Parts: sequence; C-alpha cells; structure tokens
Amino acid sequence: MAEFILKALVKARGLDSQYYIESAAVSAEETGNPIYPPAKRSLSQHGVLFDPDKRARKVTPDDYNRFDRIVCMDASNLRLIRRIIPEDPEGKIHLLMSYTGVGRDVADPWYTGDFEEAFQDILEGCEAMLGNNA
Repeated sequence: MAEFILKALVKARGLDSQYYIESAAVSAEETGNPIYPPAKRSLSQHGVLFDPDKRARKVTPDDYNRFDRIVCMDASNLRLIRRIIPEDPEGKIHLLMSYTGVGRDVADPWYTGDFEEAFQDILEGCEAMLGNNA
C-alpha cells in the first residue's frame, strides 16, 4: 500500500520524475505474491492507482546502494531489515511514522484486519516525509 500511496502523492505534486519508489518485504514468505486483495480494495476506495501486476520481492543488501531511503512500517520490519542490511552509515533506514514526529508503528492490517487505519497511517507518514524532504 505504501508504495502506491507515496507514488500518488509524488505524482500529485508533480515530482514523479524525481523519485523512484519501490516496495519490498523483509521476509521471503510473500515473494512472488500479488497485492493482498483487501489492500487493493483499500487503495481503490481512496482512488489510489496501483499496478495489478506488482509482485512481492524481498529486500536485498544491494538495495542499500540502490535507494536513497529505506522506510520501514514497524519496529519488527526495522529489526529484520537490520539483519539483511546490518550497517546504515548513511542513515537511510527509518520508520515511516518517525517523519510525523512520533516513532510508532503503522497499524498492521495483517493482524488487525483494519486496512483503513493502515491506509491513514501510511498517508500521514508519506505526507510528512514529503513535507520534510520534498
């Protein structure tokens, strides 16, 4: 969801040529899977376009060099990403909600079933990140 919410915000600001945005998982369990259907519904309900052919992939150590910023949704993801990318000399790895001034987790709809709450958290975090760095 975060990939497509951020892409929509960047596009609305006319900044899409300045950003390359891609999502990845910290585990291999979803690798190759499409976007989870309730996530698609949430994005659609908010008018956020998404690539229906998007497939999950796992973060790799090379991603540290490929991206200027690596944003995690929660503390668990942050811990797991530090196993894949153990060093962060450039300070690229962040929690999304830290951009809002509150270092809390994005509500995880996988466990809560509340995709609207997750959508709102992600939107708030992405808007704050762009406001601080656009």
